Amino acid sequence: MHSTAYRALSRRRLSMHSQLVSSARRGNSSKTATAIPTLPRLPVPALHQTLKAYLKSLEPFLLEDEARGGSDFKSAYDARLKLVEDFEGGLGQLCQQRLLELDKNSPHNWLDDNIWLNKAYHEWRAPLIVNSNWWLALGDDENVPNDVRYPSIARPGYTDWQVRRAAWLVHRVLDFKAQLERNKIYPDTTRTGLWFRHAALQFYNTCRIPQRGCDRFSPAPSSTDPNARKVLVMAADWMYAVEAVSHDGSSVDPAILERRLRAIVRDVQVRLGEGERAVPVGVLTTDDRDRWADNYEHLLSLSPANRASFDTLTSTVLALSLDDYAYALPPSHRTSDPDLAAHMHNIRSGHDARPGHNRWYDKPFTLIVEANTRAGVLGEHSPVDALVPSVAADYAIVQGVDDDAFPARIGSGMLAIDAVSDAVDTAGWERLDWVTDERIVKECEEAARRAKEIVDDSDVDELVFTAYGVNWIKDEARLSPDAFIQMALQLAWYRTRGDFTATYETALTRLFKHGRTETIRTLSADSRAWVLAMADPKCSNATRLELLRRALQTHTALIRQAATGRGIDRHLLGLRLMLRPDAGESHPLFEDDLFTRSQTWKLSTSGLSAGYQFRGTGFGAQYHDGYGISYMPAAERLRFGVESKWSCPVMDTQGFMDAITEALLDMRTLCTSALQAHL
Repeated sequence: MHSTAYRALSRRRLSMHSQLVSSARRGNSSKTATAIPTLPRLPVPALHQTLKAYLKSLEPFLLEDEARGGSDFKSAYDARLKLVEDFEGGLGQLCQQRLLELDKNSPHNWLDDNIWLNKAYHEWRAPLIVNSNWWLALGDDENVPNDVRYPSIARPGYTDWQVRRAAWLVHRVLDFKAQLERNKIYPDTTRTGLWFRHAALQFYNTCRIPQRGCDRFSPAPSSTDPNARKVLVMAADWMYAVEAVSHDGSSVDPAILERRLRAIVRDVQVRLGEGERAVPVGVLTTDDRDRWADNYEHLLSLSPANRASFDTLTSTVLALSLDDYAYALPPSHRTSDPDLAAHMHNIRSGHDARPGHNRWYDKPFTLIVEANTRAGVLGEHSPVDALVPSVAADYAIVQGVDDDAFPARIGSGMLAIDAVSDAVDTAGWERLDWVTDERIVKECEEAARRAKEIVDDSDVDELVFTAYGVNWIKDEARLSPDAFIQMALQLAWYRTRGDFTATYETALTRLFKHGRTETIRTLSADSRAWVLAMADPKCSNATRLELLRRALQTHTALIRQAATGRGIDRHLLGLRLMLRPDAGESHPLFEDDLFTRSQTWKLSTSGLSAGYQFRGTGFGAQYHDGYGISYMPAAERLRFGVESKWSCPVMDTQGFMDAITEALLDMRTLCTSALQAHL
């Protein structure tokens, strides 16, 4: 565990995002390589290898069952071994051959081309809000005056600085896209560039489209489609399409974007002043996917104008939501940082009193800017995993608002837009008006009610742990930071629940062409042994540390296997899907209760990046009695975004964050005592 090679592995894993970001910031200054690299195809793992690893992953469940009075380990293990051997010697060979044939006939790889998008995302019928979309709270812009960011009196309405920061962020995200397309950053002369450029371009100019049974993506707009150069802007539930990209692919000047956004805000204020209210069509995107699909078809049937609006909306580069408020949590809400928690709530789902409004949850990348300039990103998960758009977000905010890019100076107060009399552009934008009927109005009301039920049940907050960070873990304790954090989560779960659960950690398969993710099964026999040792007052620290190192070594091996295309969960999914039920094919391996339990990820986790430019991040728990945890490990601190459900009596976000803190402090004490013993 103290070897140079071992420490190098953890450094490579934790530095991936910083390498990507530094590449984006400095551009491509290297000479073009003579040989353009390629990425290999994602392999179909060997059948025996996967089944052997699957059996190994069942051990902690079998040990726990035995400890709690269930079947003895040996007999239960032998029963699963028999299932595995029967499958491997018979139907499994046929399924493996079919999977290999599928891969042979796939342009890129067997998983991404045929399985993952639908099974992981588009076939899910649950609402996207909280359940699927991820959220990212961006750091403050130091150029924004303090009395704008923290006004003494929070007044509703749009502000000058809000519009300026929004224009600047849109400009930066569009510039990121232009640099990608011009091969200036993440060039295709590197393997990292090949993987990242493909992944990053997936979240621009697209949208998820609801369909009964299985959603789809909108068709890619042509390079000559004017809608492909627009940004969707939402304000007070009205929608606008703003010309934001020049014909050469570069972003429109930020000052022009600002003028167009000001014109939109003026349009909204006039309408509100006349007593008009928008039908909140966007809230329909928060609903059950089949219900949204029915309403989508009904909307299209009402008028050709609705079809035109949808075509425009889905083709836009990205979305921007301007919120006419700075959300604040009620005083009764329990949190250590009310401003941060409120920020996270608004990025996740909008104002808690009217969640789902002023958003289009099917867009993969939505910038959100509040009246006090707090900003964030809401992402639809299916086109790409959150790490990739987070790099674009980092690029957007690493450089604050440049006053020189805007000819007009603005004051530091909370000056409402409607108090400004300067001229604004009337060109370069259009309002997307919807033709609605009583059914749509009623469906919007019902969808909003259901969205509020989901949001009201979502307990989300951010833990900022400052006692130490990655530097101490790798330099002082000389351990793998990611594995260390995962063990802390295992200990926190056990201390709060008194048992163990299947745990999902995301691994990127970026070594392969069009690679997405693989599962790291954190719960292992070794992690369980260490957690139990920490709970045993008779166990010595020397033994605990030895067990911790063994658990970390096991976890690091699992990371390596998943990242190099040798994980088991995607392969098991592929094998199961190769069965032909209509021909009577089935196997008890996939019907075994333990097969399901070992994939019931009540602890769903994902490490994002150091996140120096971010305040927090998160995603929803997969199960009612589980946690969704996104963490950002930085040099001197660790951040954890935690989500659970208020309605589950055994779940408690604040309590779990306290347990994570206690686990991390106890682990430092454990490692420090061992270091001191060697002095």
